[in-house]
Amino acid sequence: MNKFQLFIHHFFRFIWNAIFVISYPVLASFGLLFIGVTYMFSGLSRVLTKFKKGEKMEITFDKAEWKKMVQDNSLIEGKVCTQIMFGPSGYHFRRSDGVPSVLEDYVFGNKIKVLEEGLLLEKWNSTDSKDLPDFDICLYDPDEDSLKSLTNIKCFDWHLAEQDDNSLNFKWFDGTQGGEVKIAL
Repeated sequence: MNKFQLFIHHFFRFIWNAIFVISYPVLASFGLLFIGVTYMFSGLSRVLTKFKKGEKMEITFDKAEWKKMVQDNSLIEGKVCTQIMFGPSGYHFRRSDGVPSVLEDYVFGNKIKVLEEGLLLEKWNSTDSKDLPDFDICLYDPDEDSLKSLTNIKCFDWHLAEQDDNSLNFKWFDGTQGGEVKIAL
């Protein structure tokens, strides 16, 4: 490097450092001011919600109560036990007639289909979101209180496409590919 290039290099490095040293406190102050204003409005909002006239704020969680899961059949009640962010909820099921059931041992999705043979349920094999989707499609016979696993589907988007006298045809689509599974009852 000759002397002129060396001078230009040191001059621009000095300018760059000066801009950084001058602007850094301004940027840091703006960040602290923004955090402070956000914190202040959050506190003000909390205080104002406490002074709302005549209304008590009650926070109710959907997890707290059992609800009927199927409109056609009031045998099954469900209670939310886990929620996948931006995805489905997992439920604990029980029989509404108070009879202890095999259903109480598992976590199920809210897809329930009423068939003549029983109830078609989506049993979750895991509640950990990194292991999902991994479901067993099961047939629950309420008369015998038995749960029969029909097939395993690794997809949130599945449905019962056809039902013959002694077979079920499931279709699934995972966003990139789809498929069919035919099960004999």
